[in-house]
Amino acid sequence: MFAEGVSLHTPLSIGTATVAASFVILVCWLALPVRPGLGTIANALSIGLVIDLTLELLGGTSGHVTVQAVEVLAGIGLVGIGSGLYLGAALGPGPRDGLMTGLHARTGTPIAAVRAGIELSALVLGAVLGGTVGVGTVAFALLVGPAVQASMAALPAATTAAADD
Repeated sequence: MFAEGVSLHTPLSIGTATVAASFVILVCWLALPVRPGLGTIANALSIGLVIDLTLELLGGTSGHVTVQAVEVLAGIGLVGIGSGLYLGAALGPGPRDGLMTGLHARTGTPIAAVRAGIELSALVLGAVLGGTVGVGTVAFALLVGPAVQASMAALPAATTAAADD
């Protein structure tokens, strides 16, 4: 939603705005105990490209609200699991996950709360920029942090790797 808001005020596509935001977030890491890796750069570049490709191939929303609800919940679960898996690979966290683990390491605040703060900040900024706020957007902002935290707890290597960052 934040990237959508940026795309409304610039010539950037939503995916390109996501890539640009990723590199801005990486600058925020300078004050945090997080080290980038190959996975960091791969994530920063690939997520935006996949967003643009997906929007081009699939367009907008699926028709039925029940299908949309299942897609949102499945997406939140997959992001949580995916974050736990790639954090466990110790190839470097993606920009948002590195910000999350860095703020967790610096403050001791639970992963779920840190991620919710990051996502809710993006939601508010995106809304101010004119991005679309929907039930799925709010659900993602509130639920992805607990999904990531649960995945990290279930995959001890993710917790160890994140603590090493």
